[in-house]
Amino acid sequence: MSKHQAKVETPRAAAILARFLSSESAGGLVLMGAALAALIVANSPLSQTYFDALRVVWLGMSVEHWVNDGLMAIFFLMVGLEIKREVLAGGLSTWGQRALPGFGALGGMVVPALIYVAINWGNPETLGGWAIPAATDIAFALGVLSLLGKRVPTSLKVFLAALAIIDDLGAVVIIAFFYTSGLSMPMLLASLATLLVLIAMNRLGVRRLFPYLLVGGVLWFFVLQSGVHATLAGVAVALCVPMGRPEEEARSPLLFLEEKLHFWVAFAVVPIFGFANAGVSLSGISLANLVDPVPLGVALGLLLGKQIGIFLLAALAIRLGMAKLPEGSSWLQLYGVALLCGIGFTMSLFIGNLAFAGSAHLIDEVKVGVLIGSILAAISGVLVLRRSSVPVVAR
Repeated sequence: MSKHQAKVETPRAAAILARFLSSESAGGLVLMGAALAALIVANSPLSQTYFDALRVVWLGMSVEHWVNDGLMAIFFLMVGLEIKREVLAGGLSTWGQRALPGFGALGGMVVPALIYVAINWGNPETLGGWAIPAATDIAFALGVLSLLGKRVPTSLKVFLAALAIIDDLGAVVIIAFFYTSGLSMPMLLASLATLLVLIAMNRLGVRRLFPYLLVGGVLWFFVLQSGVHATLAGVAVALCVPMGRPEEEARSPLLFLEEKLHFWVAFAVVPIFGFANAGVSLSGISLANLVDPVPLGVALGLLLGKQIGIFLLAALAIRLGMAKLPEGSSWLQLYGVALLCGIGFTMSLFIGNLAFAGSAHLIDEVKVGVLIGSILAAISGVLVLRRSSVPVVAR
């Protein structure tokens, strides 16, 4: 695709972005309900049934494993499609458009990780969870933002979506390089060969989706067996699906697949993941446990690290003249959105499962930290945005 074509935001891509914002907002509300339901069930007489159901083995993997490695591969496929579309024909197609969310995302990953490391320094068992508070849950954050209605300009919602997409890309890189172990070279080579087939299909102009999804399923199996986390196969498949030229957008395989996946990811995949992973029994947790290194590091990383890192680096980009405040917004509103980015639910829980695989106690502590940090960030962000915003009246 030419440079000129890459910078054209097609009407269909813009329409998909609009639907993305609305569906992710609604999906975020559904996710909140799923997380709340999981907490209630995990602390009710049904708790044993809930945890036993997650451990049921089917086709060699537990239900929880199928959710985290299977269903979430579809989520990561969606993430990959969004990243590719935004970079080629959307809100991240020029360096100017990438500057503000890019700087914000960088700060929002580095500072929370540093806070977690500072709190867990000297404890090798828990230090590996440094990336847990580095992630933002776009569905949850947009869902909370939607509660403010027209008080928040669309430009801020687009900024939040772009930042979270870059944040997701960072999370994919972190998972690939830091949460991969026990590599199987034969399966890794098989994965590479399958990926080369997908790339060749793209280069040869194959535009039907079925071959990509079929070969992608094979790639997922090989990656699952290789020691690299299987969800990364979803991103690899997405990057190989052809976008097409702007004038061909009506027949774009990428836009078609993204459009079809939106509903299922927002209202099925992510809520199921939330229900399967947010359940934590609070019976053995006391107030003293809340200041243990893991929950404290995760909660403060999300609540303090996100707002400090995102706001300071976004402000730096603006002061250096590399970016501008989102249209129609104020500095206080930008700060409010930075607070909302402390909602790290889905991706933080996902990384927590990878960081502490095999340690149910530490995973429960991660869940507590994520829930506390995310809830406090959501409440703080809403309060700041309500105070700083007035309803936007359409003319």
